[in-house]
Amino acid sequence: MNLALFDLDNTLLSGDTDTEWFAFLGAQGVLTEGEQEQNADLDRRYRDGLASALEYVRFYLRPYPRHDMARLLAWRDAFLRERITPRILPRARELLASHRNDLTVIITATNSFLTEPIAQAFEVEHLIATEPEIVDGRFTGDVVGEPCMRGGKVERLRAWLAERGASLSSFRESWFYSDSINDLPLLEHVTHPVAVDPDARLEAHARSRGWPSISLRAPPAGER
Repeated sequence: MNLALFDLDNTLLSGDTDTEWFAFLGAQGVLTEGEQEQNADLDRRYRDGLASALEYVRFYLRPYPRHDMARLLAWRDAFLRERITPRILPRARELLASHRNDLTVIITATNSFLTEPIAQAFEVEHLIATEPEIVDGRFTGDVVGEPCMRGGKVERLRAWLAERGASLSSFRESWFYSDSINDLPLLEHVTHPVAVDPDARLEAHARSRGWPSISLRAPPAGER
């Protein structure tokens, strides 16, 4: 068995879960005007690799402590129907299916509260995500352990594999599919790094290293 790793946002999905969640909450009238403005700014700085991991994940967890779990779960159900399901790429499902005989993992900086049901929708059993802190049934706005972002993805993957009695070297071949320059640390640790609809910086890096670049959004040549 080989190992196949997949980024989620802007890779398997045609959008970013955190920014879509904030847009959804904004439509519910539960975000401040400042939070909505900062959402766009932080998304831009994240794409440019300028936002720190803790700044990024704590910002998107900021609204959670203001609401009880029942309300958040109800919003999440509506969010998945309205904002996420339309962004699940059919060709992403095909790519996942091509690795059905491998150990398949979605590994994402987005918190597990939002991404667990998305992984289930993709029928992917294994998820490594940023873990939000929950105390007495309420979110605190902080995270447990290291955010699953940039080099943190490498460390979180190593810890997850170690719990299974394995390491990256246990697999003869390993793949990681991602759109973002933020995922460069993990891309450089696998035997088959693949850029997926990459941002400009990752596209240039992939070209210089001879890494393959694919699109899950563009229709196949015969359908254009």
